[in-house]
Amino acid sequence: MASARSPSALLGTFRAASHRPATAWRQRCSYHSQEYTQPPPFPPAESAILTSALSHVPSYGFTADALRLGARDAGYMDVSTNLLPRGVFDLINYHLVTQRLALKSTVQFPSTGDQGKKLGTGAKVRTLTLARLRANEPLIHRWQEALAIMAQPSYASTSLAELARLADEIWYLAGDESVDSSWYTKRASLSAIYSATEVFMTQDKSKNFIETEQFLDSRLGDVMKMGGFIGALSEWADYTAHSAVNVLRSKGMRV
Repeated sequence: MASARSPSALLGTFRAASHRPATAWRQRCSYHSQEYTQPPPFPPAESAILTSALSHVPSYGFTADALRLGARDAGYMDVSTNLLPRGVFDLINYHLVTQRLALKSTVQFPSTGDQGKKLGTGAKVRTLTLARLRANEPLIHRWQEALAIMAQPSYASTSLAELARLADEIWYLAGDESVDSSWYTKRASLSAIYSATEVFMTQDKSKNFIETEQFLDSRLGDVMKMGGFIGALSEWADYTAHSAVNVLRSKGMRV
């Protein structure tokens, strides 16, 4: 292991990360730009600790223990984790952000589908959504812990903003070029569908999560039968919230 680095050496780096403007989401461009290269979302030291910490989540959960072990693996002192302004939530957020950004490189579409036809936008949305869900597989037995933390008042708005970014990313990568009001309803509906499927996945014991895949297809199918992407996000959000609470209570958590 590399010699442990003191927290004072990291203070400036972590302070810079913890004081990002709260208006960043509101100022974000509505559409991606092929010419604009975004800077890395996390400073190197923070990224090193959180990447290492994620490898300990399957055994230790989303806990301070996982963070401390991650700091040690990355060559930092245990106390360095105190410089993460939001503690364990920073670990969850790191997973959310990095897996969202990874979709661009991990999911590639052929020029034509299985039957020689060009793959449609809807099929691409399904593929991307399923790929993002499957990125949770190594941590799925711990994901209920993450959902409970994300639902806390201090982190709920940040979690919802990241969910919105995920929906936007999926539609962009799928080739959506809408410029009317459907731009908003598509993303709101996909956010609701993703969150409901994510909750379902935490309870899925089927082989290779085939029932989660079927659940996703059913929800997407319901939307298409209604003639377009629904705008009733509040109904879906209410369903998802109650599902998450019921799941956590069934595991003995006080919610």
